[in-house]
Amino acid sequence: MAGRFAQRPTRTTVRGGHAGVPAAAAGIPRQASAPARVRRWVPQGPLDLGLVLGPLRRGPADPTFRATADGSVWRAARTPAGPGTLRVRAYGGEVLGEAWGPGAGWLLDQLPELLGAADDPDAFVPRHRLVALARHRRPGLRLTRTGLVLESLIPSVLEQKVTTDEAYRAWRLLVRRFGEPAPGPAGLGERPMFVMPAPRTWALIPSWEWHRAGVDDKRASTILRAVRVAARLEQAVGLDAPEAQARLELVPGVGPWTSAEVVQRSHGAADAVTVGDLHLPGIVGWALAGDRHADDAEMLRLLEPYAGQRHRAARLILLSGKVPARRAPKMPRVDIGLL
Repeated sequence: MAGRFAQRPTRTTVRGGHAGVPAAAAGIPRQASAPARVRRWVPQGPLDLGLVLGPLRRGPADPTFRATADGSVWRAARTPAGPGTLRVRAYGGEVLGEAWGPGAGWLLDQLPELLGAADDPDAFVPRHRLVALARHRRPGLRLTRTGLVLESLIPSVLEQKVTTDEAYRAWRLLVRRFGEPAPGPAGLGERPMFVMPAPRTWALIPSWEWHRAGVDDKRASTILRAVRVAARLEQAVGLDAPEAQARLELVPGVGPWTSAEVVQRSHGAADAVTVGDLHLPGIVGWALAGDRHADDAEMLRLLEPYAGQRHRAARLILLSGKVPARRAPKMPRVDIGLL
């Protein structure tokens, strides 16, 4: 599965890092007219937009997500009301949300939860010095809740058992090829943003396009099975995280790793620790017990003191930067599109 744990200054690690800000202006044209909708919101306590929204970014060139040099975070999403673009800025203790498109109202209604208003970081009690220090250094960490399932499920399936670069490339190519330009100024210019394809569009992607994007038949088939029941999967946002995971895992090809990756974003699930990952057990084992060879069972044992908050604990461990040195070569990248 995709390993997304190495901290790099210009890219987001899905569970632990910041939203990287490019040196240039990110190619979003200046707004030509007033946005369709605007909302101001005052968060309770410190808020770090990069930490909160970073897990939604799938690589530095994700066409649905962009962080600009002025501190704004742009997000293009397919909402129950239709496609929409959201721009978020924080200054002076206040958050300004601007939205375009049919989904603008829905995105602004969900803005507080997107920025962690439903999260309760005070419920977390550090049990290790390393975790306590990481929490102290990152007071603006909140767990996002998008209220959307498919937008996290599809890229998570693409990340199954491949390198990060392969998964990000597949997501980028498929969204740009079959998605639609983001509403508002983000969909214009030299580097337009895109809204991911609708479920029916995913279902109609020809087999050779999956191949060109480097997606094998197993992952493509899992996505096709998921989009056929997209409505039922989206309804899972109304369930508790464990129930939502159980519903997701009814789709053949979706296991505990994938379902946890989804509910961490769609539900803001503080306890949905990722099992079955190539790197996470060793990182947690090394950080908490000096055991770089820890497996899932050992990881879960070490995280027992954080029951109910194990995902948050894992994110803080990743943010601490204490990871074991690499002792093996990277997983080789195989581009099946060239075969």
